[in-house]
Amino acid sequence: MNRNLRTGILAAFGVCCMTGLGFASVPLYRIFCEATGLNGTTQRGREAPGAVNKTVRVDFDTNVSPKLAWVFKPEQPAVTVTVGARQMAFFTATNTSDHDITGTATFNVAPAQAGKYFSKIQCFCFSQQTLKPNETVRMPVIFFVDPKMLKDPDATAIDTITLSYTFYPVDSAKAAG
Repeated sequence: MNRNLRTGILAAFGVCCMTGLGFASVPLYRIFCEATGLNGTTQRGREAPGAVNKTVRVDFDTNVSPKLAWVFKPEQPAVTVTVGARQMAFFTATNTSDHDITGTATFNVAPAQAGKYFSKIQCFCFSQQTLKPNETVRMPVIFFVDPKMLKDPDATAIDTITLSYTFYPVDSAKAAG
């Protein structure tokens, strides 16, 4: 095999590998963040482990993309929760447009060290939400703060956690499918 052909094949193989890695990097990064709590990514839990004698304040921050005609806010700006105990909070979303709109919420917590200890059992952010014109819906999130946080030297001093949501519109082709 001549040298130019071999170089061309290796270059094409490299381009294919890099393209594949580019497409795989987003889901792999998401999986990594969910597993480690990196950048404040919360965990998904099944049930709360049980209360301990420590409380933390959870502040709620809500945002809406300028491309989404919704008003989105928490019913309470903050709650004090017992570490290890199950807690429920409610948010409301109102579609201010004259047509159906589907949105999806992204989320994280701050400080980032709290991400791996903040677990959601149920959340509106796990699925897309479709609101009819001028419809208001009440959406719950059930969560707990894992007591393992109290044994982490980087997280023991945390007394306030901010849970932040941002709603974005879903492409109508994706929402229909």
